[in-house]
Amino acid sequence: MASILKSLRVLADPNRVRLLLLLEREELSVAELQEILSTGQSRISTHLSQLKQAGLVEDRRQGKNSLYHLNNRQFIDLLHAAASEIPEAEEDTKALQLVLDKRRDKVRGYFDELAGKFGRDYVPGRSWKGLAETLLQLMPPMVVGDLGAGEGTFSQLLAQRAARVIAVDNSANMVEFGARLAKENGLANLEYRLGDLESPPIDDGSLDLAFFSQSLHHALHPQKAVCAAHRLLKPEGRIVILDLKRHSFEQAREMYADTWLGFSEVELRAFLEDAGFERVESWIVDREKQTPAFETILAIGSRR
Repeated sequence: MASILKSLRVLADPNRVRLLLLLEREELSVAELQEILSTGQSRISTHLSQLKQAGLVEDRRQGKNSLYHLNNRQFIDLLHAAASEIPEAEEDTKALQLVLDKRRDKVRGYFDELAGKFGRDYVPGRSWKGLAETLLQLMPPMVVGDLGAGEGTFSQLLAQRAARVIAVDNSANMVEFGARLAKENGLANLEYRLGDLESPPIDDGSLDLAFFSQSLHHALHPQKAVCAAHRLLKPEGRIVILDLKRHSFEQAREMYADTWLGFSEVELRAFLEDAGFERVESWIVDREKQTPAFETILAIGSRR
């Protein structure tokens, strides 16, 4: 009876219930729990220690880490019932899936290291520009919307291969500048339009690809911008978002007119899924070494 009462006292804390719900689904390390719950290591370790003392979790060593798992399923029905009263539980499930996706991607570390070496040492004929040009040639002819295009550097690259590129920006000066460059460079398939990310001046169902390159964090309502992109796409059309991972460099609001200090992968995936996109995936594709050490997320999804 004492162990049951002790377990019930431990379960009175919603954060420990969240931990148990996660550990029911998957064996996880403290670092993975930190990422999912956005909580400090010391607090998570304290909760795990209490859960372990109550006999509700166990751990095992795997290399340098300890992996925790649910040990006592006696209260599982109670946990599931409590989940409906914990608003964060649903987001925890999404964050767990993201952590598991990263865990399964065993080659990611290798390619991160490979990317870090690329361009560090001079090799004649090898450059990021050459690699980008090669990949562009593999892109099938498509109708592309570059949403929040700025002066349209990426639009101009895409126009070399795309059937048509529509570059949208809310700055009249940017649109004028980009249109002038497109004309000077003979890019007849590249059109600039003045408009807002949340209501782009593009016909619904007309795009094969909707692209946000470091523009979504300037939107007043990012979710509305993603929903608008969904409307613009043809069936099986795709969305691509390149944006900053959430950071704490507050000066970015003044220096770069950033409305949002980036987004977490969970947030970007939620934007896409809530807008109706399927086959949603995301990756951290760049990590800057210099302070403030910005990270870049790539997120993609498909319209049904």
